[in-house]
Amino acid sequence: MRKKIIITVIVIAIIILGVLLNGKNIFSNTEDSKSTQENVPITQQNLTIDEKVDQIVASMSQTEKLGQMVMIGIQGTKVDDDSLYMLNQYHMGGVILFDRNMESPEQVKQLTSDLQAQSNEKVPLFIGIDEEGGDVVRMAEKLTPPPSQKEIGATGDIEQAKTWAIKTAKSLKDIGINVNLAPVADVGSNDKRSYSTDANTVIDFVRAATKGYQQENIIYSLKHFPGIGKGKVDSHIDSSSIDVVKEVLMTEDILPFKTIIDENEPNDYFILVSHLKYPALDEEYPASLSSKIMTDLLRNELGYKGIIITDDMEMGAVANHNDFRSIGVNAVKAGADIVLVCHEYEHQQEVYLGLLDAVNSGEISQERIDESVKRIIKVKLLHLYQ
Repeated sequence: MRKKIIITVIVIAIIILGVLLNGKNIFSNTEDSKSTQENVPITQQNLTIDEKVDQIVASMSQTEKLGQMVMIGIQGTKVDDDSLYMLNQYHMGGVILFDRNMESPEQVKQLTSDLQAQSNEKVPLFIGIDEEGGDVVRMAEKLTPPPSQKEIGATGDIEQAKTWAIKTAKSLKDIGINVNLAPVADVGSNDKRSYSTDANTVIDFVRAATKGYQQENIIYSLKHFPGIGKGKVDSHIDSSSIDVVKEVLMTEDILPFKTIIDENEPNDYFILVSHLKYPALDEEYPASLSSKIMTDLLRNELGYKGIIITDDMEMGAVANHNDFRSIGVNAVKAGADIVLVCHEYEHQQEVYLGLLDAVNSGEISQERIDESVKRIIKVKLLHLYQ
């Protein structure tokens, strides 16, 4: 009898153990740790930054990827049905704000928070602004705008550039803005946007400004590559050419960009490309549509590995001569990672749908799209999760 009881107990124990094993109980270390790891967001997993980027990009649909490559302006001071439609239907990866969106620091902070919360994307939005200083500032009466770069440069005090970059970065971060489309790295200009007419002076002040932005961990953007200081026509209005030889461009206009590229981590900043034409570099296309300028010169010759963003595609310099269905396609084929479309929802939709058609038809390869999206996701992981 006693022997039968012992055998019964053993059989019951074996059955219970089998059930536990099939249920992946605490003794199943390998399976459980794998299951736990899968439930942890990719951004928190114990992976290298590039492994995280690869996993996120692999999990994205084609429409999600293309949305990351378009940065749009929205209307109004709150998230409304139209802006929400743009974010959710087209998965737009970035928003740029203007005075039309900004009433007070409190309101902007709520707007940026709502944009991030309601975008429903796998990574946060880039939320950008043009806060250069001088005439190019937003919400000037409610934020403390920096002086123009010309005024800062005229002081001769290089540290002023860093000081103002720090102040600007802090004020923008406080209201949920994570990208400033500044500083201007152009040498000379017909307005107050450049630090100096001397390339080496521009380099000193731009370098100081970048250190200020880096200190505050806000993404900045050098503009307007390869330099618009010699331009005679405002590219908001129409196209124009800078007719100087390449040697002059390289030793003057391009030198500040080259210096920052050589000295800085590429994932800390964008380079914004102008709409002007530079016949010495490309006889046919403006910089924002030129593979010779964005890919051959900026990527290959200067070695820039970060994000290339176009200037606003609604500016007359390109909008007057191109349709929106093709303009984004041509920019991406030429080397742009992000196409900027600041104002009209219809134009933004056309740019996005043009890109979608181009990918579906094979005009733009999947490899080319993934190349840009990986750059974008990497910068977001490095800067928008801190």
